[in-house]
Amino acid sequence: MFKQLFDPATWTYTYLIADDESKEAAFIDPVNTHLDTYLNLLKEHGLKLIFSFETHVHADHITAGGLLRQHTGAKTCVSKFGGAQLVDVEIQDGDIFMLGNQQIKAIATPGHTPGCTSFLWQDRLFSGDSLFIGGCGRTDFQGGDAGALYDAITQRLFTLPDDTLVYPGHDYQQRHVSCIAQERNTNPRLAFKTREQFIEIMSNLNLPAPRLIDQAVPANRYCGLDENERVRAIEMREVENTLCMMQMQSGTTGQDLVALAKQNITEVNAETARKLLQEGNITLIDTREESEYAAGHIDNATLLPRGVLEFKLSTIPELADKSKAVLIYCRTGGRSALAAQTLQTLGYTNVLSLAGGFESWNK
Repeated sequence: MFKQLFDPATWTYTYLIADDESKEAAFIDPVNTHLDTYLNLLKEHGLKLIFSFETHVHADHITAGGLLRQHTGAKTCVSKFGGAQLVDVEIQDGDIFMLGNQQIKAIATPGHTPGCTSFLWQDRLFSGDSLFIGGCGRTDFQGGDAGALYDAITQRLFTLPDDTLVYPGHDYQQRHVSCIAQERNTNPRLAFKTREQFIEIMSNLNLPAPRLIDQAVPANRYCGLDENERVRAIEMREVENTLCMMQMQSGTTGQDLVALAKQNITEVNAETARKLLQEGNITLIDTREESEYAAGHIDNATLLPRGVLEFKLSTIPELADKSKAVLIYCRTGGRSALAAQTLQTLGYTNVLSLAGGFESWNK
């Protein structure tokens, strides 16, 4: 599955790639003002977002990468040379990313910025701001280097098969796609130009600064998150690091982690849980997957799958007060124990896990 999306305010192309079988998906260069569109697309097609790729740290729009991580748990991916923080994956040249059986390859194409990366999927190249249709990205700010861009395009991209489709990060004339042969033979800045001629062309463009550069670059260095969202992301990262360190130090398996978590949390049986829910003033959280929830759940439970719990806490109003009682359950009690431990690490002071989970409740 493939879709090309367009933001007319910044002339930005965003791309959605998905594997039909696994339903795993990725966005390339998402724009923050289109977050609802992206989430609706994922829901409409039953897709699970795995990656949010950036071709570079943008100066003309603010990415939706961080917001997509909060809503879906998708990993944010930016070049290790991009200067971005709070990213999940620092991309290196040649990295391979899998969506089910679909392979996406990262190709370092520095020049517009030091961290520019193009992505190759099947016969399609997503060239970001490195190679445009009939043009290329400018090199006069953000550490740009015209010589490096010439080398990246001519030695990396122009060596791809002639019929490789080129999908750029922007186009200002409403063109949608080109191909390697066309750009190699007709691109006015590159076709039959020497490296010195290209550098001369790029040195004399005299373009105005991007309109949103003062807002976009600082925000994109933090995956597009505002100050409050950054604090939340930092908290989430600290929790993840703490749990990973615990696992490394103890050399535990997944089952062992559940056992360790249960030593540090409070579990209640189904009868006690029923009484607490009848008394009220407690938030009930279902940490199973959406399909499990749809097949049957405890009345008035809020769905918050364990895999995205850390990212979506802020979207649950009932969890704003960290002193309020919270009761968590899953299928058998393992995921809820880990979730309860995470909430405690985040400062929640009254967290309970349902022993035996939904199966115990049904019995």
